[in-house]
Amino acid sequence: MSDTPAELCPRFHRAVELIGRRWTGAVLRVLMSGPQRFNALMGCIPGISDRLLSERLRELEGAALVKRTVCAGPPISVVYELTPPGRDLEPVLNMLGKWAERWMPAPERRAG
Repeated sequence: MSDTPAELCPRFHRAVELIGRRWTGAVLRVLMSGPQRFNALMGCIPGISDRLLSERLRELEGAALVKRTVCAGPPISVVYELTPPGRDLEPVLNMLGKWAERWMPAPERRAG
């Protein structure tokens, strides 16, 4: 395999499209701390809807970055955790966070 940018572009583009989707970075960051139940994830990501969280978790599971485990009850519960490829994103997300702290303006606070 050659290291020319033209050959790397499709894989890079797919990765950026997956990780760059709205809320995906937040979901991954929360899962970096360890396995989480759905409601715990909801509580850690202000503003995300349950529909969007479900969608992002399914996408990440489909990309083999997140593992979904159903735990026998009662009551039955579902736990989400990062797979080894998902864990490999930790340094990438940490560097992106450092970059954002340095270069992205702080969001404006709403009065109220």
